[in-house]
Amino acid sequence: MKTPALLLCDFYKTVHSEQYPKGLTKLVSYFTPRMTRIEGEDKLVMFGLQSFIKQYLIEYFDDNFFSKTKDEVLYEYNRILSYTLGKGSYGDEKVGELYDLGYLPLEIKGIAEGTMVPIKVPMIEISNTHPDFAWLVNSIETIMSCSLWHPMISANVGYKYRKIVDKYYEISVENDVQRARALGDFSMRGQESLESATRSSAGFCLSFLNTATVPAIPFLENYYNCDCTKEDVAFGAISTEHSVMCSNTAVDGDEVTMLKRLLNEVYPNHSFSMVSDSYDYWNLVDNLLVQCKEDILNHNGSLLVRGDSGDPVEVVTETVFHLWDIFGGTTNSKGYKVLDKHVKAIYGDSITPQRAEEIFKILIEKGFACNNVALGVGSFSMQCLEQDGVFKPFTRDTFGIAVKATYGELGEKPLMIFKNPKTDTGNFKKSQSGMCRVFKDENGNITYLDGYDKNTFPFDKENMLETVFNNGKMIKEYTLKDIRARLHGEGF
Repeated sequence: MKTPALLLCDFYKTVHSEQYPKGLTKLVSYFTPRMTRIEGEDKLVMFGLQSFIKQYLIEYFDDNFFSKTKDEVLYEYNRILSYTLGKGSYGDEKVGELYDLGYLPLEIKGIAEGTMVPIKVPMIEISNTHPDFAWLVNSIETIMSCSLWHPMISANVGYKYRKIVDKYYEISVENDVQRARALGDFSMRGQESLESATRSSAGFCLSFLNTATVPAIPFLENYYNCDCTKEDVAFGAISTEHSVMCSNTAVDGDEVTMLKRLLNEVYPNHSFSMVSDSYDYWNLVDNLLVQCKEDILNHNGSLLVRGDSGDPVEVVTETVFHLWDIFGGTTNSKGYKVLDKHVKAIYGDSITPQRAEEIFKILIEKGFACNNVALGVGSFSMQCLEQDGVFKPFTRDTFGIAVKATYGELGEKPLMIFKNPKTDTGNFKKSQSGMCRVFKDENGNITYLDGYDKNTFPFDKENMLETVFNNGKMIKEYTLKDIRARLHGEGF
């Protein structure tokens, strides 16, 4: 049995309905990145709200709340809470009332997905649309927070790598080479869970097309209105692994037999990556590839030679130079060497932003185009950044993300709600007060104003917080193509 929909939360959320002021008819809360712990990063990619709403507020509530009988809903809710919090410590009337209503009386507004949002600017607004359900607003904070911070940060990670690729491709690579294929997500096996890996890869795929995480593709199709059979959603890669290479060597006694079989029998018309360090990487590059040179040049595809140990920067750059000596290539219109189309160097899940830059710099200094290599981002780089010798793990607190109530109504009386702890020496826990309007200032920078109530809010002025969900239904949706275009302009 799945967790009851109203229990996708911290325990304390289940008792707040009785703690709010009696007669509270309206509550408004904002999802905001309040600070940054990453030097040089003061913006966060808005991403994941649409998938969260569809997956949990629509699909999950439909399947695990509204489609069940009222008795089933109440029984399971009470069974868990009565034996964990204790009978009489919570109320269940609200559960029955929500069931009878038949939909989630919430309005959710958000900045358009794919927008780079400055720190301290509220990204999402949640409010109730029915006066009896003000308690529902912050009851979804827990599931919203744990569903959104990770894909947003992974979208930031992808964007950071994409800026590196754009910088060095602009120097050395011809413009018709697709930059979105330069790096790939190799992180799935090192993520915390299947859902974590899927959402993370979806965020990364806002900036790149290559991923090893297969579930990211149906996720993007289901929740972001795309179709991998009709457009470039994301691509996988054909690749060997050590179990394949070593088991064949155990049979044949060498790697040449396996390499020739891959080229001529298994993948005669497909590019593929071959992990090449099972025994002696440089012997394979300098000797075994030479033995297979004619097979490689007659192959209808590209062989990507993959190192998987040693210094990634040295291994992948030196591989390019060795491949040039063996197979040659051409010089592109910008004056940089490009390997023969039948070979390429690749390094997988050890590429940090610093290593990516170093690899590209070395290639350019030696006169080689940066598209001679393909690089992979593993679980470390998707979940941690090294700056000045210090590891900075990515968590919800990397950007101080929180959902805070800032406005309410007691009947017709507006309530300005805020927190401002004197012990907050970092000065980032202070919340907004009242309702917020997000807009672009005269310089085109995204900013906000708070302090509004229902009588003073300027509804006639620009507000980037647009309604995307209302009373159980999606009101506004974005496609993957929309989001990529917003994040990268038309240059994806």
